[in-house]
Amino acid sequence: MRRWPAPTLSVLIYHRVLARADPLLPAEPDGAAFERQLRLLKRCFTLLPLGEAVRRLRDGGLPARAASLTFDDGYADNAEVALPLLQKHGLSACFFIAGGYLDGGMMWNDRIIERVRRAGDAELDLTAHGLGRHPLGSAAQRCQAIASILGSLKYLPFAQRQASAAAIHGDAGEALMMSSAQVRALARAGMEIGGHTERHPILATQTEAEARSDIADGKRRLEALIQAPLTLFAYPNGKAGRDYDGRHVAIVRALGFEAAVATDSGVARPGCDLFQLPRFTPWERNRLRFMLRMAQNMLRP
Repeated sequence: MRRWPAPTLSVLIYHRVLARADPLLPAEPDGAAFERQLRLLKRCFTLLPLGEAVRRLRDGGLPARAASLTFDDGYADNAEVALPLLQKHGLSACFFIAGGYLDGGMMWNDRIIERVRRAGDAELDLTAHGLGRHPLGSAAQRCQAIASILGSLKYLPFAQRQASAAAIHGDAGEALMMSSAQVRALARAGMEIGGHTERHPILATQTEAEARSDIADGKRRLEALIQAPLTLFAYPNGKAGRDYDGRHVAIVRALGFEAAVATDSGVARPGCDLFQLPRFTPWERNRLRFMLRMAQNMLRP
């Protein structure tokens, strides 16, 4: 007798949906590209709100080729560009928001990106910060400069990383994150709001007490905003064993979350750890390659 494979859940990660394409953010889709992806996903997958998908994964009844959409960090374009497209197609997403950057804040990585963007010279000299010189003669060189600087700062202790990014950034750029009103509007529109810590540290670089405080503070802030409990969490950066470990899984459980997502590729299967659900981003703009990457991810062991 033929045995059918168990159903799987593909969880997609987005960060931003841009109003227009940005050469310094080549991996981030604009609204038109995002809508094309939504159409493809609707055609080939059963798209479920993440909370419902988690319950079906736990209790049984997950449909074949199930998928859920998630957004990390809390960028304003999630509300301004992504939300209307989700509503147009009758879809839901879970927005994992780092609460401490709402209402005018800027994350450390965006400080670097905006500093590179506004640099008018052919070279960005960061030797005073111990980060060398970076040619900026083309968009590709600017992208390489961003990747290099971010890579150098990413795993520094949180306070040092924040201070370095602020010193490099100066007063460049604009507020990119959501307002509190936009978070409430997402919730009123039926979108799920999830925890993503207060300040978006890499949890493994913190003490256990600091990590607990950051996770709990972010949860409290968002619950006060939307007047509802948060049941879903996303680990910042999210690689198991490198960015978070079993201590942080235990903290998330103890704080009353019901499931959590990471950023290790693959799909969730019945019986998997609901507090370490894999997620995946198929970056390709070409529609065929986008779907091929989705299929390859579903075949990961």
